[in-house]
Amino acid sequence: MQRLTVREHGARGGMYRMADSTKRQNREVASTAKQEKKGFKVPRIPGDIMLYPLLVGLLLNSFCPQVLAVGSFTTAVVKGSSTIVGLLLIFMGASINLRAVPEALKTGVVVLVPKLALSIALGLGVAAFCGNNFFGLSALSIIGGIAFCNVALYSGIMTEYGDSGEQGATALLALTAGPTITMLALGVSGLADIKPLVYVGTLLPLVLGIIMGNASPFLKNLLVPGINPCIAVVGFSLGCGMSLEQLIQGGLSGVLLAVLCIVIGILTSLFEKLCGGSGKAGVASGTVAGTAATTPKAFVEADASYTAIAPVATAQIAAAVVITAFFAPIITGWVDKKFCHDTLSSDGVQEENAATVPSSKEPPIRK
Repeated sequence: MQRLTVREHGARGGMYRMADSTKRQNREVASTAKQEKKGFKVPRIPGDIMLYPLLVGLLLNSFCPQVLAVGSFTTAVVKGSSTIVGLLLIFMGASINLRAVPEALKTGVVVLVPKLALSIALGLGVAAFCGNNFFGLSALSIIGGIAFCNVALYSGIMTEYGDSGEQGATALLALTAGPTITMLALGVSGLADIKPLVYVGTLLPLVLGIIMGNASPFLKNLLVPGINPCIAVVGFSLGCGMSLEQLIQGGLSGVLLAVLCIVIGILTSLFEKLCGGSGKAGVASGTVAGTAATTPKAFVEADASYTAIAPVATAQIAAAVVITAFFAPIITGWVDKKFCHDTLSSDGVQEENAATVPSSKEPPIRK
């Protein structure tokens, strides 16, 4: 019988230990998979990162508001949404790639200008001619909701249907993040009393984020992952300032806000077509960003006269987030199939030409 050396014994023992460890890990993975399969899974919906925490906060405030007033960190989270929104703007700024802006400047401007112009004109028109109440919608909810599109959703849609210019327009569209556009529109028009330094304070976190994200890849990778957690916490904080009555009231008129947003997206698409574009970017921009729900709360910090309508505006925007997120991909796909199916990008034309031109390296034909 062959004897094993001490080294061989140790090697064989190490192999056995590794095999046992692998089996144990496999059993743990299988057990975790079974638990996840048996457990309740929360259904995913567009905007759920903000909507689910918002609903939790709303239910707590509606049925047991005393829990939110215990003080310390709990109350600080409930009432500290402005601080979290500031952090969110820094993180969102870090995600903007300024190097991609020049390439997509044409598409971005063609989409951004009519979308902003139409949303601001509609909001100011409601304030001037409808007493700031168009079937429940105010200038705050119209401009605050429609002016800033869902950039993440736009990027996903354009990845599937758009060309490089339409995809790159994401960076320019992201520059409208935050409540700055709404503050400028209502402040300059005289519908809100906002001090000049407030504009600077609102825009500064976004600018700082842009500088840090473009100056250092390390800082970009550090800050950008904080966007979704901040959105969730902001959603909870906003929900804690709302009631079921406001949700019902805002949800119904939020459907109208979604319809207006989609219509403005279609009009933007027509303008894009007139400027030589495909029209897909305009339709894809007809969405409401989940972070737009933070605009009413941030606006109240600048002008307290909007305190009464801010919760309803938040509910309206939240409802429009879900509805527009469902319809924008469908409409964009229809536009692509109906009007752009036979068109080719410059890359596609080059590929087609390369495929049709015979190769000069073909072997000679033997007679």
